[in-house]
Amino acid sequence: MQLRDLLYKVALESVHGSTDKAVAKIEFDSRKIEVNDAFVAIRGSVSNGHDFIEKAIQLGATTVVCDALPADIKEGVTYVQVADTNAALAFMANNYYGNPSSKLKLVGVTGTNGKTTIASLLYQMFKKAGYKVGLLSTVKIMVDDIEYKATHTTPDSLTINYYLNEMTELGCEFCFMEVSSHGVHQKRTEGLVFEGGVFTNLSHDHLDYHATFAEYRDVKKSFFDHLPKTAFALTNNDDKNGSVMLQNTSARKLTYALKSMADYKAQILENQLSGLLLKVNDNEVWVKLIGSFNAYNLLAIYGVAIELGLEKMEALRLLSELESVSGRFQFIVSKEKITAIVDYAHTPDALENVLKTIADIRTKNEQLITVVGCGGDRDKTKRPVMAQIASELSDKVIFTSDNPRTEDPAQILVEMEAGVEPQNFKKTVAILDRKQAIKTACQMAQANDIILIAGKGHETYQEINGVRHDFDDMQIVKELLELLNK
Repeated sequence: MQLRDLLYKVALESVHGSTDKAVAKIEFDSRKIEVNDAFVAIRGSVSNGHDFIEKAIQLGATTVVCDALPADIKEGVTYVQVADTNAALAFMANNYYGNPSSKLKLVGVTGTNGKTTIASLLYQMFKKAGYKVGLLSTVKIMVDDIEYKATHTTPDSLTINYYLNEMTELGCEFCFMEVSSHGVHQKRTEGLVFEGGVFTNLSHDHLDYHATFAEYRDVKKSFFDHLPKTAFALTNNDDKNGSVMLQNTSARKLTYALKSMADYKAQILENQLSGLLLKVNDNEVWVKLIGSFNAYNLLAIYGVAIELGLEKMEALRLLSELESVSGRFQFIVSKEKITAIVDYAHTPDALENVLKTIADIRTKNEQLITVVGCGGDRDKTKRPVMAQIASELSDKVIFTSDNPRTEDPAQILVEMEAGVEPQNFKKTVAILDRKQAIKTACQMAQANDIILIAGKGHETYQEINGVRHDFDDMQIVKELLELLNK
C-alpha cells in the first residue's frame, strides 16, 4: 500500500521525505521489521519505541512514524511526525486493512465487570440465531468458528484490525468486542466504526494504571463520546455513572436497569442455583445463569439484540438457551453434595456480587468457604478491601496466591490481611500455595457446603516471578473433590 494512503486521517505535524512510496507492512515492534516496512514508535510503560528507530531502519524500515524526530535523519527514509503515535498506529492499521469495522456491525462493551460475559454471550446468541459472528474478548478471539488465543482485554490496533479483516473475509455480519480502559486510553479503538456501545458498571479497578477513579471513569466515558450518531449507547441506569457515560455522546441513548426506570427493565422473580426466572419488560423468561449481576448482563444482551434487529420473542428464546462463560460462576457438585464455584471475581465489586449471589441462594445451614488472592504488579489499594469483603461475607476464608507476577506473594497476603476487621480474624487463614489452599478448603467442606474459588476464573496458568505455570482452578478442584470422595 502507498504511504500516502496509509496516512489517511492521521493528524500530521510534519513529513520529511516522500509519501509516494510503497509500504510492505506496519510494525510497532522493531524486532519484526523487514524491508520497506513502516515503523511506528510507541511510548510504552516498559520501553520507548523511539529508542529503537535506528534498529528499525537497519532492519529495513523505510518509513518512521514518531512524535519526536531523531537527531540523525537518514536519506531514503520518510519521517512522519505526529502528536500521538498510538492514534496514528490505529488509523494506519485501519487503512492498511481496508476499514474492516465499517463492513460489519461492531459493538463494544466497556465497564469494570461483565464485559467478557456480555460480549461472549452476544457472540453465542447471534451464532444460535444463525449468523456468522466475531468475538474479541479476554478469554478468546473468535472468527466465526475459528478460535484464537487472546492475550489482552483489548488487543493492539494492528491485531484488532487484522482479526476484523479476517471476520469480513469470512462473511461475519457482527462482532462483539470488550473495550478496556487501557485500550481506550492507548487509542487502540481509534478509527473503528461502532454500531453500538454498552456500559456495564464502574467500580474500584486499575488504579495502578489510572491516577484517580475520576480519570478511570472519564476514559470509559470517552469511548461513548466518540460514538457516531448512527450508533446506539446502552448504559446501566442503576449505576450512578451510567448517566455520565451518555452526557456528550451523539449516539442514540438507551438504558437498562433492575431498580430504576429504563428502556430495558427486568425483575428477578426466582434466583436458584439452577438459574433465574426473569421478567424482561413484559415477558417472563427462565435463564441458566445465576445471580443479580447476571440479570444485568442478560438484560444488556437482550437490549443489544433488539437494537441489532432481532425480534423480541426470538431474543427471549435465545436468552433462555445461553450457557455460562468459562470461569464465570462455573460450578460443580460432588457426590457428597459439596458445591464448588470458580469465578473470575478479581475486583472488590465483583467479589461482593458473587458472594451476595451465593448468599441469596444458600440456606444458611451450610458453610461458605472462600479461597481468594490478589494479583501482583496491579492495583494494591484493592487488596485490603477484597479481604474485608471476603471475611465479612464468608464463614471461612483462605487467603492465597493469585498471580503474584514479580511481587513477593507473602507480602501481598500481609496487605490483604490488613483489611480484615478484628471480629473476622478467626474466620481467616493464609496459605501461600494456591493448590494447597484449594485442597484445604475441600478438606474443610462437609455435605452441602459451598466453596468459592475466586480471582482467576478461566485462566489456566499461574504467573510467579514472571514465569507462567499450568494452573486451572476448576481442574484442580474437580480432581480434589473426586479424590476426597473415594
